[in-house]
Amino acid sequence: MKRMTWALAFALPVMALAQPMPKDPGARDPDRMARAEQRQRLRQVLELADSLELDSAQALKMDETLRRFEDRRRPLREQVRDSARILHQASQGDSAALSQVDTAAQKVFDARAQIAALDRELYQALAKDLPPQKRAKLAVVMARSEGMKGMKMKGAREPHGD
Repeated sequence: MKRMTWALAFALPVMALAQPMPKDPGARDPDRMARAEQRQRLRQVLELADSLELDSAQALKMDETLRRFEDRRRPLREQVRDSARILHQASQGDSAALSQVDTAAQKVFDARAQIAALDRELYQALAKDLPPQKRAKLAVVMARSEGMKGMKMKGAREPHGD
């Protein structure tokens, strides 16, 4: 398992450096977003595989499950992002966005509730074949990784003192 972890850890920076930069730095590049999603899922798989002491076959099965759920989560995240953009524009005084505030806020809340439901479903799918101790570890890893997603500062990712 450690060999696979090291191999994947070295593969991430190489993959990132090999990718071309987008032409317009302010625009959302779908290819770049897809690669970022793939790297995030790989980090999740590595963290789960390490925490739960999974073998390669179990890690690959977990990766497939995460991929299926990510496909369902993606449009919800985009909805949250689009609505948040409208809310930000309205907070800056954009008159066109001001009329959309209530609708955008409701869309954010609805999408976030659906994402939370997907997270519960994901936990159940990943935990179904695990013994109780590993289910507990899975829940801890999922809770930590969800809490860290919103942190933008580099210093925010510090050890959690197990």
